[in-house]
Amino acid sequence: MKNGMIKKYVSFCLFFILFVSVSHVTAVMTENAEDSSLHSLLPKLNNWKFSEEPQNYIPGNLYEYINGAAEIYLAYDFKELIVGQYETGKTTDEASLGVEIYDMGSEKNSFGIYSAERFSESYFIPMGNQGYLEEGTLNYIVGKYYIKLLCFDCGEESDEVLKSFSSKIVERVKEKGQLPVVLNHFPKEGLVQNSEKFILRNFLGYNFLHDGFVASYKLQGQEFDCFIIEGKNGEDAQLMLKQYLEKKRNGDIKETLTGYLLKDRYYHNIFLARNDNFICGVMKIKDDFQEMGKKYLSTLLESLNE
Repeated sequence: MKNGMIKKYVSFCLFFILFVSVSHVTAVMTENAEDSSLHSLLPKLNNWKFSEEPQNYIPGNLYEYINGAAEIYLAYDFKELIVGQYETGKTTDEASLGVEIYDMGSEKNSFGIYSAERFSESYFIPMGNQGYLEEGTLNYIVGKYYIKLLCFDCGEESDEVLKSFSSKIVERVKEKGQLPVVLNHFPKEGLVQNSEKFILRNFLGYNFLHDGFVASYKLQGQEFDCFIIEGKNGEDAQLMLKQYLEKKRNGDIKETLTGYLLKDRYYHNIFLARNDNFICGVMKIKDDFQEMGKKYLSTLLESLNE
């Protein structure tokens, strides 16, 4: 067989394998959509009906739906997504609505991805555990689910349509859960509302630091952050603290009555301490405001002791 023929034959074989693989994935997506537990969460409302069959996605093919953004969802242990497309009529100028329901596996993870995409200035509403409404969109969390709705050509009724759909979805969720209880330990004075975030892995840029919560503060013209790292147990928290201090051993580390004071190139003064399975701290404290750092660290420790 001549070289040209061989190349064509190999190319055809590769194309055939790729075609069969893609066809198989598509078939699995279609077959599993109705079998998925997420399918039961898709609501039925008034004159709205599916414009196409719902599609579901798993970690292996999430990029097909949100290419370029899939990695951040996977970083929070994304499990499954179902997408429902609705319409009110047959003509192209009728309103349409898209519903995305992400199963993130846990309340912390759903809060994590939600907190990564919200802004503290957003217009928040009491939907599920928390939600925010923007022009034509409504994003919220309930239990382990992160849910996003987008309404097209809904006119002045857009907000009501989004809320009605969302309420029906929340009703269908059995375990509605709540916001992570760790958030209650952040001091209230100076807290930038809805600035709290959850980072599952690589907290502060270190792969051994996991399950970190952080919140932003503004007080007396200063901006700083408080954080709480939740270990699996006391030993896990102690190990994380030991590893962190080891990474900072070449810097300026001082022991204090409550914990440690570190100098950092990016985070300025960092006050931190361990309380059982938690590591808490205050960072981005300027030299002239170290008393503020001490005060907030003490407040964190007191709250965690309650």
